[in-house]
Amino acid sequence: MADAQAIASGLLAHWKLCGDAKDSSGNGNDGVSRDVDFSAAGPNGKPHTGARFGGRSSYIQVGADRSFRLGTGEFSLAAWVHTEPELDDVLGSIAGQYDPQARRGFTLSLKNHAGMTSSQSNYRNLQFGIDNGQSDGTWEDCGRPGHSVFIFSMAVHDGQLFVGTCEPGDGDAGHVYRYGGSGRWIDCGSPDPCNAVSSLAEYDGKLYAGVSRYHLPHSGQPASTNEHPGGKVYRYEGDGNWADCGRLGESVALHGMAVYRGKLYVTSMYAPAGVFRYDGDHNWVSVGTPDGKRVEALGVYDGHLYGTGYDYGFICRYEGGTNWAIVGEPPDTTQTYAFAVYEGSHYVSTWPTATVYRINGDHDLTDCGRIGQEREAMGMAIYNGKLYVGSLPLAEVYRYEGDRYWTRLKRLDFTPEVIYRRAWTMAVFQGRLFIGTLPSGHIHALEVGKNATYDRALEPGWRHVAAVRGSDALRLYVDGALVATTPTLPAAEYDIANESPFYLGFGDHDYFNGILSDVRLYGRALTEADVSALYRRRESVGQ
Repeated sequence: MADAQAIASGLLAHWKLCGDAKDSSGNGNDGVSRDVDFSAAGPNGKPHTGARFGGRSSYIQVGADRSFRLGTGEFSLAAWVHTEPELDDVLGSIAGQYDPQARRGFTLSLKNHAGMTSSQSNYRNLQFGIDNGQSDGTWEDCGRPGHSVFIFSMAVHDGQLFVGTCEPGDGDAGHVYRYGGSGRWIDCGSPDPCNAVSSLAEYDGKLYAGVSRYHLPHSGQPASTNEHPGGKVYRYEGDGNWADCGRLGESVALHGMAVYRGKLYVTSMYAPAGVFRYDGDHNWVSVGTPDGKRVEALGVYDGHLYGTGYDYGFICRYEGGTNWAIVGEPPDTTQTYAFAVYEGSHYVSTWPTATVYRINGDHDLTDCGRIGQEREAMGMAIYNGKLYVGSLPLAEVYRYEGDRYWTRLKRLDFTPEVIYRRAWTMAVFQGRLFIGTLPSGHIHALEVGKNATYDRALEPGWRHVAAVRGSDALRLYVDGALVATTPTLPAAEYDIANESPFYLGFGDHDYFNGILSDVRLYGRALTEADVSALYRRRESVGQ
């Protein structure tokens, strides 16, 4: 009884999602649903106690006449969240009330960033952010791992940030490093004697790395003296140990890496062209390429595996077996580079006009503008409500403001007397956006607003999630346990109030792909005991 009274205190809205989107708190914050299936079973296994969001167009909206306003005060959002173990789409946004033009409000999402140039940089990571639009953020130079000239790959795994490097000098090889904080990078070994670790991705609970003999003149650098071929994938076993998972056909260099429908897919960077599926042990199955052309990045969106084009500027889609379809060719483009899923839409970056396009459907593209006067738009990431992109030749970072407008934030590489400088890789980690460069080989971190991030893959099935804005910190809980804390500015200085609708199942990333149940919004900061009490009420969901 004491638990029930405690968790009822301060309720602004309670969407049980038992057959409808009505608010049972008595405050009148009923939602309007679109394409939501209210017949799903909730965490107690009973039908009609959960709402299934299909990941394509479904959401619940609470409009401008809602009786709550989130401004400078404390608040909490708690929900039961179900995701499937095998995905053919990103997971998307759980909830949010965010104005992208003012950059004001909050977001709560499960981020999958496949198609991050050559890596799957974030996978099933829970991220809770607030912003008041008052600052473009603060930057930190996080140093240079080893002898790196190129931060080629980046992935968050098991609570850590890992990066793969290109180290082309005499006696050098590509390494994987783990961030130790304060500019310190911990060497996790060199999986292979070749000069680059070009791809990273989490798959089946492990970190996988693709290696390459990278041809540095493609980046305006002198050729490497290390001629050892790459073309293999390795699995990290911890403590600097790597397990050889085999070579992909005749490849000497690997590029895109993504998980799709429970399988790991990897592309070959140089001839011969190839895309391969991992079938365990040392077994790689060729799944073809479009017209024998090289596929660069791999991304997952709305039921399909997509690829960008290395030989000319195409967008392709995997059709099963060894079949691929060309589904887009951006104008004035000779290479396509990276994918991102932002506000429910699919985006691709390009060379040589550094234009980003929104992919509306087959052969239907919207020009979203050129980033400055740059030539190449490279890695893209969704961070605290906004889309960010890196560039070449000046290694600049831009933020998308909508309607073909991009804000230039910072140049990251000032190496003199070189043709190209890249801001290539990105990953969200410990509440910040990390960005890797060429040829300085440094990594920089950007903090905009305040973010709490759970830097481990959220396990599939039913999980209880709580996001709390307290007077001193943002906090994230999973299954009743505190998993992330980020100190915040004094609440009075950080007003996130806006006039945008409140959404369940939609936000900065994508339409949610899963089931929600028993969603509660509070006008106070839940305590750890409160969150634990909500978690223990699994069998009472719907009552």
